[in-house]
Amino acid sequence: MELFFLIKWIHVLSSTILFGFGAGTAWYFWNAHLTRDPAMIAGVGRMVVVADWIFTGSSGIVQPASGLWLVHIAGYSLTESWLMLSYALYILAFLCWAPVVRLQIKAQKLAQAARESGEPLGAEYKRTMLWWFGLGWPAFLGLLGVFYLMIAKPVLW
Repeated sequence: MELFFLIKWIHVLSSTILFGFGAGTAWYFWNAHLTRDPAMIAGVGRMVVVADWIFTGSSGIVQPASGLWLVHIAGYSLTESWLMLSYALYILAFLCWAPVVRLQIKAQKLAQAARESGEPLGAEYKRTMLWWFGLGWPAFLGLLGVFYLMIAKPVLW
């Protein structure tokens, strides 16, 4: 297999894992949250945090590395307009994802504490989930934009 296509395969695979696990873990954590059941939230939260570190985190490292390698092999300038916007959207997604993971850990711990004490989920949990939800959207939309730019490679300026 030619090196370019091997790297492209790795890049596409890692983007699929990054986006798929990001959307999947968000889906499961949000639906656990909607139950308002601290035991459910704590259990799903533990799995979501582990999956985010293993799959989303590792593919988030592979993505820029393989992408830059592809840019080099294909002979693109690092300052192509579609690449510049891709960098910005990817950085936006990362800057939202990093606190989202921290917020997931916090929400999971708050749910675990509520489960153990028999108390309902409190205001701190609700604020944590509001921030988690709010930061998830720019990350999700940013990665959708990067997908588009990877495929279309439009001249933007």
